[in-house]
Amino acid sequence: MAGSWSVPARAQSGWLPTTWFSKQKIDPQAMFPLSERDGPWLVLATTFRGEGARDDARRLVQELRGRFKMRAYTHEQAFDFTGAQRGLGLNPDGSPKRMRYANAQQVVEVAVMVGDFASCDDSRAQKALATIKSLQPEALTGEQGKSRAFADFRRMIGLDKQAGRGPMRLAFMIPNPLLPEDFFNRPQLDDFVIGINADVEHSLLDCPGRYSVRVATFTGAGTFADQKTTAAEEAGFESRLVQAAEKAHRLTVALRRQGWQAWEFHDRESSMVCVGSLSQLAIEQQDGSSQPHPELVRITTALGPDPDRLAAGAILPKRIEGILLDVQPRPVDVPRLPIGRR
Repeated sequence: MAGSWSVPARAQSGWLPTTWFSKQKIDPQAMFPLSERDGPWLVLATTFRGEGARDDARRLVQELRGRFKMRAYTHEQAFDFTGAQRGLGLNPDGSPKRMRYANAQQVVEVAVMVGDFASCDDSRAQKALATIKSLQPEALTGEQGKSRAFADFRRMIGLDKQAGRGPMRLAFMIPNPLLPEDFFNRPQLDDFVIGINADVEHSLLDCPGRYSVRVATFTGAGTFADQKTTAAEEAGFESRLVQAAEKAHRLTVALRRQGWQAWEFHDRESSMVCVGSLSQLAIEQQDGSSQPHPELVRITTALGPDPDRLAAGAILPKRIEGILLDVQPRPVDVPRLPIGRR
């Protein structure tokens, strides 16, 4: 098995050193839009709304990056308040009441955020939050702002200067709004599992995607938590678990030789081999429907049972260098390291 049972020290992600930033001049038109790869936690510095929102947000994000050396982003959302809305109660004929907004309009809001942090409790995140609240960026204290939010800030500045606080004093931590809803519900790993995956060359923990596809599973046919096991039974289980891990490693290497992006992962009861790195499992079509991601289809077709034989009732899993794959490849969540270990 290509692994060690000791827990290694791992580099943490989060607030990046300012020396990592390019010394090149920033494109004056760049908005630095937020993506799923940023975060997962950020500081919401401020939000601009209405006419001039994009220009005001652009000036601020560029100043935060250029002058203050912060990893800043913009995130834009549009709101439509022109349509009819369902009101409370019913009309005399039993139909639902329809209402309209008093100020019917379409509004664009552009948020400026600063990241990237592993958690909202990260000490670096809290330090950055305190710094942002006290900053006096020229983009918010000058005369060029046009958006409504900017006008609100200017009214606040007169009071904030007396209190020694900046126009972004209402900043707070938020999760990346582009991440899927279940992102923060993914199970985290404990020290034991982290340890047995520590020195694995192609560990699933290193997979950059949100999902991968499990193509083979090797079990130890038991668990360390089993009650009333003899020493001999426990030793036998550990031996089977080691054999499962070695088989998973051999298969990973074999798949890599064939050009597949293969990963291995080991836990208390089994080892598995996964293939691929996907940010999403389905792709939305123009008609609003969803289709499986092409890479997911490619992996399950190539590494799953022969479809013709399967249709005829013959379930014959594939073998690679004599190692049997699962009957049906399935997508899995890539496991997450605990906060502070990333």
